Amino acid sequence: MAATPTPDDALFDEFLDDRGHETEPVRWEESYNKKQCPECGALHDDDAVDCTVCGWNPQ
Repeated sequence: MAATPTPDDALFDEFLDDRGHETEPVRWEESYNKKQCPECGALHDDDAVDCTVCGWNPQ
């Protein structure tokens, strides 16, 4: 379950962004009409909710 962003979260994201860090949520990548895990590169069907290889999920 995702938490509601607070003003402190926005300030922290701005701090990280100013220093070159990515603050956008990481999502599935696409490869050959499949979902690709951004952590390990494993390919999954479109209905996958987490990576069965490394356990990553986009939450």
